[in-house]
Amino acid sequence: MSAAVFDARPCTLGEGPLWHPERNQLFWFDIIGKRLMSQVDGQPLEWQFDEYFSAAGWIDPDTLMLASETALWRFNIASGAHEKIVPLEADKPHTRSNDGRADPFGGFWIGTMGKENPRQDAGAIYRFYEGAVEPIFFGITIPNAICFSPDGRSAYFADTPTQKIMRQPLDAQGWPTGEHEVFVDLEPEGLFPDGAVVDAAGYLWNAQWGAARVARYAPDGSFDRAIAVGGKHSSCPAFGGPDLDTLFVTTALEAISAPDAAQGLLYSAAAGVTGQKEHRVKV
Repeated sequence: MSAAVFDARPCTLGEGPLWHPERNQLFWFDIIGKRLMSQVDGQPLEWQFDEYFSAAGWIDPDTLMLASETALWRFNIASGAHEKIVPLEADKPHTRSNDGRADPFGGFWIGTMGKENPRQDAGAIYRFYEGAVEPIFFGITIPNAICFSPDGRSAYFADTPTQKIMRQPLDAQGWPTGEHEVFVDLEPEGLFPDGAVVDAAGYLWNAQWGAARVARYAPDGSFDRAIAVGGKHSSCPAFGGPDLDTLFVTTALEAISAPDAAQGLLYSAAAGVTGQKEHRVKV
């Protein structure tokens, strides 16, 4: 199974796709291009920023939460105005935000990493909850694959260079409890986990950097199947469409010496399954 081009605007580093369930509208980022992108009825939309933005959650029909290299922001979709909610590593000019997603409890998980040639252990993963940001994992190089099981009892994440996707038990308020364990070890296949999302049946879909695909894994970590995309560096999937059965996948031009016209585009495919509705961020 393979995906088709959904949006032909090339991104240096496409990331963070989000289907807003109350607007029936997809948003995504070109991190290096410092822009938020969208479409409405096939018409392209774009918002330009003066710093790196990488991930989003939805607050209400008119408002998103955006994560940038310095803060979490309240973003008005109609006007493009954004207001700071809380700082995020604003005192660390060498880091930026990367992968993030809202959790089933109204919180928002966001990872950080080094900007240039990501330094080992320079990043972390944080959780925004009830107005405050708290670190939950330290010593992260490239945070990715942040997503959640349908029952809210497990979170997933990856530090891409380790080639492993981890599963973390959660307590009744969505905080990590106990030790995380390896969910999928991709090292034997030479694969690198990037962004991920969990469908309504509890299967995890992982975009794999350099492999031009999104792979689906069962709740026990076994491989189920994969969808091919035209972009070599597939970076993050999201479920969307009116029935949440379309899989959208961002890709990147970054780190490709001679990219062809298929690189850095946004792809979509019929997933054959239904995704979870993205959770609302409580601010």
